[in-house]
Formats: sequence, structure tokens, C-alpha cells
Amino acid sequence: MTGAVRLEPLDERNLEPLLSVAVAEAESGDVMPPVEAPAGWSLARREAFREFHRANFAGLDGPTRTRMYAIVAGGEVVGMVRMSRCEEPGVVETGMWLGRSARGQGLGVGALRELLNEAAAAGMHAVVADTTRDNIGAVQVLKKCGAKLLENGDKVHAEICLDAIPPAF
Repeated sequence: MTGAVRLEPLDERNLEPLLSVAVAEAESGDVMPPVEAPAGWSLARREAFREFHRANFAGLDGPTRTRMYAIVAGGEVVGMVRMSRCEEPGVVETGMWLGRSARGQGLGVGALRELLNEAAAAGMHAVVADTTRDNIGAVQVLKKCGAKLLENGDKVHAEICLDAIPPAF
């Protein structure tokens, strides 16, 4: 199964499975913006997770200018990847998370490659991402997908030119 993933646009059908993975295998601060709620995966935080993700259902042309995808491997939702329009036309920013049990199997690389195909199909010419030097998994995924990495202290900015990526077969 290593690296074998598909992306499903996030909607009501896969939102609850995504929340289940987040609750079981991720910290809330890694998968959603901070909210005023009791610590841990409280009912309030779970509802905030749903609301945050539902706000992005309209996609790149919607109010948030963001398209989110459930990452599916082995028939199960294992994480989420997104792309958000940047101010510069033709550029989207990406971010991703995987449940702990899905990490280290090549699924992040597979998901990012699928997202690059989605971005190209949407007419984008570049994908950017920001992370930190200590997020070794993210840095490795970005490198394996052909990103040019620019380091500034602890911060890492990645740029992937879609014109330079060979078509996926």
C-alpha cells in the first residue's frame, strides 16, 4: 500500500471519518485553527472542526478560496490535504496532515503528488507550502515532490513549479 492514495473532495460523506481520524490520531492544533474550547477533543472542539471544514466545501472559487480533500488509503480516510488560492494568480498554498498510523509509509508523498495534479488541472502553475525545519516528515515529502526549499532560521518555504513536474501516469 505504500504511497497508494487517492483524494476525495471533502464533503459531508467523508467529514465524519476525517474527524474520527483526527480525534484518534492527531492533536487538534495540528489539524484545525485554535478555538476557545476545553482541552482535548471536547464536543465543542469537534463541532468547531466540522464547521471549519464545512466552510471550505465551496472550493477554490468559494468564500475561503480553499479546496480540501480527504486522503484515502486502503479504502480508509487517513488525513487531509488542501490547497488555497494565494494573492498571486495561478499559485496555491498547500497543507496536509496524516493520522499517526498513516505516517512513514509514503502516503504523504502520494497525496501531495495527487494534489499537484489537481492544482495543475485547476490551471495553477505553482504550489507553495510553509513549514518548520523540525517538521522532518513535511520537509522530506516536499523534497520528494520536487520542491525548491528556502530556509530562513527555523522556517522553511517550499515552492513547486507545476510546469517542471512530469505528468503522472
